[in-house]
Amino acid sequence: MDAPEIRKRLTQLAKNLWWTWNPDVANIFRDLDRELWRTSSHNPIVLLNELSDEQLVKAGGDESVASRINFAFHRLSEYLKPRTSYGLAHAGALWRQPVAYFCAEFGLHEALPIYSGGLGVLAGDHLKSASDLDVPLVAVGLFYSHGYFTQQIDGDGWQREAYGSSKVDTLAISPILDAAGEELIVQAPCGSGSINLRVWRLDVGRIKLFLLDSDIPSNDDDVRQLTRFLYGGGQGMRIRQEIILGIGGVRALRAMKIEPSVFHLNEGHCAFVPLEVTRERMRNHGESFHEAAAQVRKRTVFTTHTPVAAGHDRFSAELIGQSLGWLIHELGISFDELMGFGRVHPHNHGETFCMTVLALKMSRLRNGVSALHGEVSRRMWHALWPDREESEVPIGHITNGVHVQSWLAPSMLRLYARHMGKDWAQHMVHPDFWEKILQVDDTELWEEHQLLRYHLVDYIRRLAVRREVRLGNGKHPEELERLLNKDALTIGFSRRFATYKRATLVLSDRERLDRLLNNPQRPVQLVFAGKAHPKDEGGKGLIQEIYRLRQDPRFTDKLCFVENYDISVARHLVQGVDVWLNNPERPREACGTSGQKVLLNGGLNCSVPDGWWAEAADGRNGFSIGWGFEHADKEEQRKHDAAALYAVLEDEVVPTFYDRNAQGVPVEWVQHMRHAILTLAWRFNSDRMVRDYVEKMYLPAAGGVSCQVG
Repeated sequence: MDAPEIRKRLTQLAKNLWWTWNPDVANIFRDLDRELWRTSSHNPIVLLNELSDEQLVKAGGDESVASRINFAFHRLSEYLKPRTSYGLAHAGALWRQPVAYFCAEFGLHEALPIYSGGLGVLAGDHLKSASDLDVPLVAVGLFYSHGYFTQQIDGDGWQREAYGSSKVDTLAISPILDAAGEELIVQAPCGSGSINLRVWRLDVGRIKLFLLDSDIPSNDDDVRQLTRFLYGGGQGMRIRQEIILGIGGVRALRAMKIEPSVFHLNEGHCAFVPLEVTRERMRNHGESFHEAAAQVRKRTVFTTHTPVAAGHDRFSAELIGQSLGWLIHELGISFDELMGFGRVHPHNHGETFCMTVLALKMSRLRNGVSALHGEVSRRMWHALWPDREESEVPIGHITNGVHVQSWLAPSMLRLYARHMGKDWAQHMVHPDFWEKILQVDDTELWEEHQLLRYHLVDYIRRLAVRREVRLGNGKHPEELERLLNKDALTIGFSRRFATYKRATLVLSDRERLDRLLNNPQRPVQLVFAGKAHPKDEGGKGLIQEIYRLRQDPRFTDKLCFVENYDISVARHLVQGVDVWLNNPERPREACGTSGQKVLLNGGLNCSVPDGWWAEAADGRNGFSIGWGFEHADKEEQRKHDAAALYAVLEDEVVPTFYDRNAQGVPVEWVQHMRHAILTLAWRFNSDRMVRDYVEKMYLPAAGGVSCQVG
């Protein structure tokens, strides 16, 4: 192939994020220039922009490389036009009018920084599985040109936030054009004016994700700022972002002639969607507000992810009046009536306007994201249905899952293909299918996992060298070779550093920690990663506590903090750790999908029975910290859970890991690994999750069938 043809085909591959969950395709880009691939955050658009035609011809001139490019190109073409699929067989009415999935963030790949954490990554996995299953769905979000912050830990261990800017020509997005070939501009009214919005398109396999962007010349400077930063600014900025997402998002779909049958609100940030659709229906069909709202409610489904009261967006009456006076007028209702839709007690004028309450009232079907979270949500919002028993509150649950191919190490993918067939991923939702994992030899499974731990330690050492260079500490790389032990039991804790997640619980007894980490025959090491919200001083303090503990010679090489947690860091950690630690204040973990990513790679969970682990643990597929003990006094709870954590590590985890046979294989540990895959992989993947949404929520809402998630 000549240079133009090579560039054309590689660009087409790069412009669809399908490559992000197909490692053979990603490796084509990597092999063009490994160093540039690493420094570009694995961004193929940057790679292609930097490589000259001569370099591409040199690479493409190799017959094997050209063959790989052609094969990947044809695979993508076939993928985009399937002859058979779950969606073709089961999606029914959704083919006439698709689902519109709204979310404030989408975590699809580290090269596209429009996410901050779990909510976004879950949304990204939802889109990828909807694509693989061929479910008719479009998605709507915001384009954050400056993204979330880059985390740097200074010399005193304090988190510092830095913000960059994404260049559009380095991202796999393209503008939506109108009939005249100009950039499509839609308007979202807000206050006494309107926000002009450009619409970008991002292809995620078969799914189209539309991203709204206010950073255009026709807006004032303060309006241009609205979509630059993810979760930045105060309440005034937040409500305008949510107006852009909900009201601007609906208007963008209409401008593109997309008529959804179902509106899926993924968290309360999107709750203005049904109000805008109600306004449209009143205008187009001449219905009253209550008639139109009743029809819109039938087609709206809502997922809540937040069991913590402070996590639900609330706005003052003054801010609602300033921002939505125009909508109140067009809906033909009073200000108090609108406020009532966002209040648990509509006539309590002292109550603020809650976006979650609005979403709950304006949806037909509602769900939490694990069985326990569904129970917590019914208790939290029981007052909205005071005439019902708590157990009858109409909020069910669909437990989250993860997109397996996105998080699975390539070597584990090959292992599954060897033992379960090349098409194993198409059968992963069937429990009986996973019985094939029983055929995998102990030694083979253990050695695969050992290699993943070795790779993780190498990766962390490389990051440590870069950090030392940045700080100018002058440490030689040889000194950092002592950081972590490739053969030691490696425990990972990586997630948002909110205080209720208790990152430092395992550090609470320093003498016991010393004995645990420094046993010469059975060494243990801890790897931490995660960002604290810029305004969360308590979360930042936890990071600093870890950093300062590393200054103690007992722990320097046995404990590390990996800065700037993102999808790339997460992928390395979930693939390489032996144990994934999760010890939040129960029941404040809605789901906790990171542990699901670990089990697919042969790691084991050690968790408080909260979120997904409360319904997953059977005593043999991982380790539980206590049995759900809850105490009203937080300090007593902490003491109890810390004791339970040390006990399970000392009495179960460490002995099982180091009990080896003559070949050096920890047979009982490997049995736990295999049993975890057998009992959990089929349940906690996003293919199963999306199928549940289709069958329990989307089809009933699209077809008017009476159904409740449970």
